[in-house]
Amino acid sequence: MKYLEFKDAVREFPLISSTHISNVSKKPQTLKVQLSGWQKKGLVIKLKRGLYILNESDRKIEPSRIFLSNALYSPSYVSTEYAFGHYDLIPEKVADVTSITTKKTAKFTNPFGTFLYQHLKTNLFFGFKEIEDENGFPVFIAEPEKAVLDFIYLNLGDFKGKKKDVFSLSYRFQNLDILKKKKLTDFAKKYENKGVIDVVKNLLSFMKGER
Repeated sequence: MKYLEFKDAVREFPLISSTHISNVSKKPQTLKVQLSGWQKKGLVIKLKRGLYILNESDRKIEPSRIFLSNALYSPSYVSTEYAFGHYDLIPEKVADVTSITTKKTAKFTNPFGTFLYQHLKTNLFFGFKEIEDENGFPVFIAEPEKAVLDFIYLNLGDFKGKKKDVFSLSYRFQNLDILKKKKLTDFAKKYENKGVIDVVKNLLSFMKGER
């Protein structure tokens, strides 16, 4: 199969998966060999095993990093620091995309950046929603309260013995008025962890003082 034929067959898709490869060629194994060659020429970019994207000049859609994160490892939803940046809960944007998954902890690095996946038990895989990214594709991201709680839970040791000013001094939280206190408290109880609940109490006290 010629590259131009392949490009025309897949350029409407944001990513190229093994399924696409099987659908566009009667000889998928041969096409996989060709993909390796096109990759060396910079025509195709490998995101992970079995997942590719056309080079910047040839692709029609520029996928968002949230979309890429969801696609690289599923089930997952974007959370913690990257979600903070999305919700403007911190003043800076975050380079690495961290997601929550029920699978084992994982990490993928490709030309689009570093994508981290933190494992949580199935009973803590909640509190995320589907939104549309800039391309109109559905993506999964934590609700702001869940993003905060995931961060607290995964970094609990860093909060031990710290006073409430840790939220402004160490983590530079801002715009905390978007957090719903009842939802934050209700979600915190589901972690069944005293440390998480204590940190949330500190956070609520800090939020009260900020008003």
